[in-house]
Amino acid sequence: MKDPIDRNGLRPKFWEKVPLKKMSSKEWEALCDGCGKCCLNKLEDPETEEIAFTRVACRLLDGDTCRCAQYDIRLQFVPECVHLTPQNISEIAYWMPSTCAYRLLHEGKPLYDWHPLISGTAETVHDAGMSVKGWTVPEFEIPEDEWDDHIIEDL
Repeated sequence: MKDPIDRNGLRPKFWEKVPLKKMSSKEWEALCDGCGKCCLNKLEDPETEEIAFTRVACRLLDGDTCRCAQYDIRLQFVPECVHLTPQNISEIAYWMPSTCAYRLLHEGKPLYDWHPLISGTAETVHDAGMSVKGWTVPEFEIPEDEWDDHIIEDL
């Protein structure tokens, strides 16, 4: 599978040296590991603010590639989709998957060795079993009031 994110021409190990707010847009996009976990629907307990991930995926997620099928225009189809930026990461990071590069770097943690920036290939996220490849259900098949039947452990 070809990596849909152009990781060529990036500064060497920029994720270890450059603060999130100082990254170029290309570097910011290259942080995405292609796991698809952020595209899983989540439930938030209003009292505890605890986040529960479900295996119910956004209607735009391609379950085979773990990528958004309409990434560049996703907000036209899913207005509630979050546009993550260096400016809003501090408000959003708490509900991102624990393995997410954006969250890890925001929290001052290193990337995992299966991350494409370290491994050099987009396949390692799938090979390591860290993506949602093959185990999601599309949101249009599951009524929203049944999403709690599809809660999974933290990712």
